[in-house]
Amino acid sequence: MSKQICVRCIYDETIPMINFDSEGVCNYCRQYEEMNRQYPTGEEGELILNRLVNKMKKDGRNKKYDVVVGVSGGCDSSYMLHLAKQYGLRPLAVHFDNTWNSKVAEQNINKLITKLDIDLFTIRVNENEYNDIFNSFFKASVPEIDTPSDIALAATHYIAAAKYGIKYIWEGHSFRTEGISPMGWVYMDAKYISTIQKTYGTEKIKTLPNLWLFQWLKWMIIHKIKKYRPLYYINYNKEETKKLLHEEYGWQWYGGHHMENKTAYFTNNYYWPKKFNINLRYCVFSALIRNNQMSRENALIEIQKEYPFEIEILDEIKNKLKISDKEFEEIMIAPLKSYRDYTTYKQTFEKLKPFFWLLYKMNLVTKSFYVKFCNKDETTKN
Repeated sequence: MSKQICVRCIYDETIPMINFDSEGVCNYCRQYEEMNRQYPTGEEGELILNRLVNKMKKDGRNKKYDVVVGVSGGCDSSYMLHLAKQYGLRPLAVHFDNTWNSKVAEQNINKLITKLDIDLFTIRVNENEYNDIFNSFFKASVPEIDTPSDIALAATHYIAAAKYGIKYIWEGHSFRTEGISPMGWVYMDAKYISTIQKTYGTEKIKTLPNLWLFQWLKWMIIHKIKKYRPLYYINYNKEETKKLLHEEYGWQWYGGHHMENKTAYFTNNYYWPKKFNINLRYCVFSALIRNNQMSRENALIEIQKEYPFEIEILDEIKNKLKISDKEFEEIMIAPLKSYRDYTTYKQTFEKLKPFFWLLYKMNLVTKSFYVKFCNKDETTKN
């Protein structure tokens, strides 16, 4: 029997926690409609952004910086630096280096901060330590092998903001171009990282910034550091943005979504599709369809194509993690596990749902965090 597919996007019945209404439209498309109403673009979005920028400038008086902007060398984060300067803000570029950056990513960061005259704050993890953590997640047979970088990046944002007394963090994410990641695909928190490393690792976590709940709450409630996603209020077109960044700064495209970093590249283009049947392009293509930047017909064709993958990356992964071809294959065919098999903060987040709702309304946590982490995860699929 053929799979049921959303009549609007390309999400099908294999997507975790999906359902279809009487019109054949999936709940993720309906969620997109709700977010579209909540985060308007055009004149209304511009007014919201202008009010925010004016508040940031006011709160940044007598300080060196107005806002932390996380940078990876990717398209969205690079554009955040450009946008901050366009609004007359004084951004501090903040980067977490997991020692697996591509050369293109590093060059992109340097080009932007040099031409825009922006200071860069970087935390670089110990290479052996990070490789051991990455290997631990790989051995754990869970999808979230790149989660340590995501959590460390978020922690680095807060560390920099607290150090310089900055009240705002800008994240370069757009649900209109990156999509709404299905609940149940991936999960992340500090306790999860600690549990995995204690179970499978050989080194202690010393240099990786981890986002422990108590410290996170302190940064939000005591330091009053808020997160915003400016792209939510902009008619953002990634192809046009790539062209602008290239012409203005000599910025270079690195080949695909999250491919500016080698661990992310391996995770998205090899590990997820081959071991967990997770195809991130479902999110991206569906987002572009909803935003009228890609036809549904073209997306259905493109989704059938193999992920681009450079075999040299696979060799580098094995060499740095010091695992043999046999060990690698044994892990790739090992039974699938998820965060539910390990100790995490998930139940704590669910119990504190009303509290995190208040934090969301105060712009201290993102809506995506509240929706994905504070609601009960009823899916049984990986």
